[in-house]
Amino acid sequence: MTEEEMPERAPAEAPRIQFSDEAVDKLSDIIGSHANPVAGLRLQVAGRQGGEFQHMLSLVEDGAQVEGDIEVETDGIRVYVEPRSVTHLDGVEVDYAEDAPGQGRLVFHNPNPLWRDEREQTVQRLFDEQINPQIAAHGGVVNLQAVEGDTAYIEFGGGCVGCGMLNVTLKQGVEVAIFDAEPSITRVVDSTDHASGSNPYYKPSKK
Repeated sequence: MTEEEMPERAPAEAPRIQFSDEAVDKLSDIIGSHANPVAGLRLQVAGRQGGEFQHMLSLVEDGAQVEGDIEVETDGIRVYVEPRSVTHLDGVEVDYAEDAPGQGRLVFHNPNPLWRDEREQTVQRLFDEQINPQIAAHGGVVNLQAVEGDTAYIEFGGGCVGCGMLNVTLKQGVEVAIFDAEPSITRVVDSTDHASGSNPYYKPSKK
């Protein structure tokens, strides 16, 4: 599906995001030491696993902002949030913890329910039980981002990113399986950035 064919989506309100003092200090250091000017950070829900959100926080260099992202200024840090993640990130708190000296990680405290639509649960269960076990043999994974109206937004990861056979996988496999499992969904949008992949600084799976 091309961008021209994608359905229009209602504008989203800015989510409430908080950083602990420790997280602000660590992220400020990372931003300040980056080789190129940084516009801010991009926060996404990358998926759901084991009953928890998977969060992705990455640097956004100046001029590389994604059109349509929601901009939030919080605790002195500019954050860009993709619209489909907004409702799942409202009220999230980001902390920084050291498991051992020099070994730290970001911890996300997310108060939101994993899914707000029963159809999303159906599709994610399909991914977990049938599709991901199959494509895992090739180092790939597919996650559901959201179901809105008649559209399912999905994202591929691992070996699927940039794969030349992905269109076949999507059209002949994933898309058909989604339609069979949930007939009210009539279109699937692949939101993966296949040109550049992703390069998160932190990708924990704590809710």
